[in-house]
Amino acid sequence: MKRVVIPELLDTDSGTPQEVADSLADLRMFNRRFGGVRATTELLREVAEQRRLKTISFLDVAGASGDVAMLASDALRKSGIELETVLLDRAQTHLNRELPGVCGDALALPFPDNAFDVVGCSLFLHHLEPEQIVAFADEGLRVARHAFIVNDLVRNRLHWCFARLGSVIYKSRLTVHDAAASVLRAYIVNEMREILSRTNAARFDVKTFYFFRMGVIAWKPSTI
Repeated sequence: MKRVVIPELLDTDSGTPQEVADSLADLRMFNRRFGGVRATTELLREVAEQRRLKTISFLDVAGASGDVAMLASDALRKSGIELETVLLDRAQTHLNRELPGVCGDALALPFPDNAFDVVGCSLFLHHLEPEQIVAFADEGLRVARHAFIVNDLVRNRLHWCFARLGSVIYKSRLTVHDAAASVLRAYIVNEMREILSRTNAARFDVKTFYFFRMGVIAWKPSTI
C-alpha cells in the first residue's frame, strides 16, 4: 500500500472549538483502547530498565492532552518508576493544563542539550516527511540524555479499512477524515528503519505492538 500524504484537519484546527475538542477526545479513545498507551509505557519501561532509572523526565512532543503520558505514568508507577512529563505542542489550545506545557517547534526544540531523560511522541511522526523525521529525531537525541522514542501507526490496508469503518463511533467529523488520512500517511517498519539509519542515533530498535502500532527507541550515542 503506497504512502499518500493527505492534510489532516486537526493539524490546522479546521473546525469549531467543539469539533477540535471532540477530535482530541477521539485520539484519547484510540490510545486507550487500541494500544497507544501500552506502546508508550513499554518503550519507557525498556529505557528505564536498560538505563536503571527510577525516575524519568519525559518531553512529550505534540503531547496535546497528555493523556498517553498520564496513563503511562500510572502504569509505570506500579513498577516503581516515576514519570515526570512536560508537554510540547504547537498550539496552546491543545495543551493539558494538568501538566507543564510549552508551545514550540518539534524541529527546533526550545530546550538545551540533555534537558530530559527521554524525548518522544505519540501519533505525531506520520505527520512528517522522511527528512523532517531525521531532523526531529536528531533534535530529540540532542535534548535527551538517554533515548528518543516513537509510538505511531503502521500503514496497512486492513488498518485503513478499520479506520474508515470506525467513523460510526467517532465524536468529531474531523476524525472521520483524519483517521483514514493518518493511516495513509503512516510508515511501515522497513521505511522507518531506513529513515532512522540516517539519524545520529548510536543504534535503534523498531518493534510492532497491538493493533498496527509501531514503537521506536533510538539510543543517544554518548550513553552507549
